[in-house]
Amino acid sequence: MKYYLLILTSFLAFSTVNSQERDSLTAEDYSNAEKFLSYQTNSKIYRSYVYPQWLENGDFWYRVTTRDGSEFILVESKTGKKTTFGSKEELLANLDSGTEENARYSRTEVASPDGKKLAYIKDWNLWMKNIDTGEETQLTKDGIENYGYATDNAGWRKSDKPILLWSPDSKKIATYRQDQRHVSDMYLASTKVGAPELQQWKYPLPGDEKVIQIERIIIDTENLEIIPLKIPQDPRRGTLCDDISCSGAFDDNQWSQDSRELAFVSTSRDHKVAKFRIADATTGEVREVFEEKVDTQYESGQGSINWKYFPETSEIIWYSERDDWGHLYLYDSKTGNLKNQITKGEFVVTAVLEFDAEDRMVYFMANGKDQSMDPYFAQFYSIRFDGKKLQSLTPEDANHRISISPDSRYFVDNYSKPDTPNKAVLKKMNGKQIAMLEQADIEDLEAEGWKPARRISVKSRNGDWDLYGLMFTPTHLDENKSYPVVNYIYPGPQGGGVGSRSFYPSRSDHQALAELGFIVVIIDGTCNPNRSKSFHDACYGNMADNTLEDQISGLKQLAEKYSYMDLDRVGIWGHSGGGFATAAALFNYPEFYKVGISESGNHDNRNYEDDWGERYIGLLSSNEDGTSNYSKQANQNMAENLEGKLLLAHGAMDDNVPPYNTYLVVDALIEANKDFDLIIFPHARHGFGKDSYYMMRRRWDYFVEHLMKATPPPNYELGPKS
Repeated sequence: MKYYLLILTSFLAFSTVNSQERDSLTAEDYSNAEKFLSYQTNSKIYRSYVYPQWLENGDFWYRVTTRDGSEFILVESKTGKKTTFGSKEELLANLDSGTEENARYSRTEVASPDGKKLAYIKDWNLWMKNIDTGEETQLTKDGIENYGYATDNAGWRKSDKPILLWSPDSKKIATYRQDQRHVSDMYLASTKVGAPELQQWKYPLPGDEKVIQIERIIIDTENLEIIPLKIPQDPRRGTLCDDISCSGAFDDNQWSQDSRELAFVSTSRDHKVAKFRIADATTGEVREVFEEKVDTQYESGQGSINWKYFPETSEIIWYSERDDWGHLYLYDSKTGNLKNQITKGEFVVTAVLEFDAEDRMVYFMANGKDQSMDPYFAQFYSIRFDGKKLQSLTPEDANHRISISPDSRYFVDNYSKPDTPNKAVLKKMNGKQIAMLEQADIEDLEAEGWKPARRISVKSRNGDWDLYGLMFTPTHLDENKSYPVVNYIYPGPQGGGVGSRSFYPSRSDHQALAELGFIVVIIDGTCNPNRSKSFHDACYGNMADNTLEDQISGLKQLAEKYSYMDLDRVGIWGHSGGGFATAAALFNYPEFYKVGISESGNHDNRNYEDDWGERYIGLLSSNEDGTSNYSKQANQNMAENLEGKLLLAHGAMDDNVPPYNTYLVVDALIEANKDFDLIIFPHARHGFGKDSYYMMRRRWDYFVEHLMKATPPPNYELGPKS
């Protein structure tokens, strides 16, 4: 009997421990979780990604880390022969070129193709300097404040670097005069002892009557002549993202090789009209070749601008989603007529990496062509201009990252999956493999108890689409227990929460948070890119959708499969657009989301830069009841619905999403007499910078305290230890 009672007592004790949640977490728990952050995991991977440094002859070198340090490897592309050196200096000493030449200009200057001239901005005008003699020449003379030349000083993307494009012969510059005198100003005030310093700059908003206008010009630097293009002002818009300078250069412009013509695309304020035009660089005459109109928003690719002008054959390759998928089309540049569709089918061309006019071939990345693979895996293909001979150059079931040699004869392919380490190979442009370069070694990482995230797939809210994501579980997962769930969200619509489908040992702090006793789930919902246009446009006009119904539906499907997910304890967090989504989740779905952490959210897009909302919502319009299409999506208008625990965080010096976005929500919560928590980082920009690890620790504490109902360790210090 005593033996039986002992067994029963032991069983009850085990059951009690196994069924109850811990009432506190220790510094040791946080330290163990910290082992899964990138500054601890990255150093335990060897011989991973190959980032080729291409040489003019088509060979290349790269650096890899090993257990003993670094190796520098020189590769002969023709044969794949590798020669290993112990240092970069030793490697460079064995190159024909001897040493690398340092650039002789700053980041605020743009060099001509022949390397003899520099263009830069001074006092709202464009200047040029002869690199050899130092002679300076003023190219424009009538630039004034907020109406200057080549400026890039407004909105959340701003710098002192001129936005321009040199002609191939280094004699002309394509640029613009930017009129921003009529748009809104933004203000931030520093925190310091004594009088604060005011930061003021142009920051257009959807409520502005006009957006920034650009007057396109060509500057003849030989004759010091300004040639205005004979068209009205264009809105400062681009075809790839929201801005005319997504890449940091003068996007959507291309010189002919003889420097006589400039091809460019004019985009409407609402991104619904794209006009392909060709200008005479001598007279400024502009010929409109064709235009594309869409009901929502036009974009020229995912990751790169995918149009190209071929003046030698009077042809244009153009990107369009007119058949619901992103594809390439061949046009006659003289008539503007379509010659043929180049790519077709239920897959999306994302980025053209190489146009080969001589062999009439296009080399491009695409998603979803092989339907047996994850549709977000990027694959590399080639096809002829006439749409024939489509060839897969990277057939492996993985996400591929490609680097092409300058002579376009070879490419390096890094391929992996979120749960499969990287392999790097060297191939010819026809896809034939020359050499295996590296295979990642993660043995030390696995020895530390690391495990990959689980790739997941669920159905969208209406069952129309398959959605994909990642799930992070504790390495000590007990499937008989019940775990609170944290939903990380970035709703886009220019990109989802998962990010790259390549292998990374750490993605943010998702696995670290899971180690504390949570199930962390990321789902890329509808309204995100890299799929069909109808998938991407599912939320057009309503940014407040935030993919939240997809998230809720997906979590419920996962909980049916994994019983250890406790959907009575669901939290959510996100940054920027994810911060907007997090507050919306707490306000609109209080019965599902109990705890939220909203960082740097653009809670009201009337308070965020114009081109973002106008691209995905449309232009600001008023309703008969006095509301607008924007006001109905603003989070502060739903703040009175808060029932759970909400932590708001923002940088007081955020020049991307100004802190007033969060202040609007704070004001509304106070007005509604709601309890909430707030962190303001006085010196932080959008990403929090040096304060990011403090924010991470506070995020862990908040979920531990309010979702797990446990006590976190006091004042734990996260971050690399020096």
